[in-house]
Amino acid sequence: VPVGRAMGKLQSKISFHTAKYRADGSVEETGPVRAVRQHSPVHTDAVTSVAALKPELCVSGGRDKSVAVCSWRSGAALRRFIGHEREVTKVTSALDSDRVFSASRDKTAMMWELHGTSGPSQHFPGHDLVVTGLAVSPDGSQLCTGSRDNTVRKWDIETGECLGRAAISRNLVTHLCWVPGEPYVIQTSEDKTIRIWDSRGLQVAHTFPAKRHIQTCCDASRDGRYCLSSSSGSAGEGGEATLWDLRQTRNRVREYKGHFQTTTSCIFLPQGPALAPSIATASCDSTVKVWDRDTAGRG
Repeated sequence: VPVGRAMGKLQSKISFHTAKYRADGSVEETGPVRAVRQHSPVHTDAVTSVAALKPELCVSGGRDKSVAVCSWRSGAALRRFIGHEREVTKVTSALDSDRVFSASRDKTAMMWELHGTSGPSQHFPGHDLVVTGLAVSPDGSQLCTGSRDNTVRKWDIETGECLGRAAISRNLVTHLCWVPGEPYVIQTSEDKTIRIWDSRGLQVAHTFPAKRHIQTCCDASRDGRYCLSSSSGSAGEGGEATLWDLRQTRNRVREYKGHFQTTTSCIFLPQGPALAPSIATASCDSTVKVWDRDTAGRG
């Protein structure tokens, strides 16, 4: 899950009153929770991206050019990967595997093995500018990257070969996510659009109506029915998250308004038996909000 410019401390702040969300996708029913757990710094500079790796582990990337794997319970840094020449911009992991992926301002993406050496096991060079989008196919065989160079690229993870490249004028990529169980990749852009790419031919399958503001992040629901995007904003203008239908109308379903600055991240939360479908958003206004997906009410 991408985060804002939090400084180099791994922090867990839980204040949601109905449930605790775990990295493995399960939901633990709880009573009222008011807890802050703060661990020693994992990075020596700002943390730029965080993603779940395994139920007890998360992976993070930072301005210090490193990628770290940590236990979110103990705060212990279990692995540190070194190889990027500039700031790490995004991190992600392959489903049910020990592989970690990172993107960087050094114009490359890299793959790391949880139980391998501290160096990268695969390089993905070729972009002309900072790599800002990173998504792994559901079967773990392909990687999709996007950049401020207006291109999206597809890679063979095992060989590092570039399998395809697509360029669209002014398409400054901000984020990528792969739709679970599908060949489709969702992409947000500084040109205020959200695109659906068919990864098989690396062609745009659909473009949602342009928003009024830069689209900063996207996420796909686990059942592949919906996607989320988030908007830049300032002084109460913009900053909304938007729910889009992926299967039927491919139209906007609803908006989640309440942030006063840019919304930097949006995510579908795991569902529990007693919980309504929910999403979470994080913003430059220093808040994280949890929303009822179907009513846009805040939890």
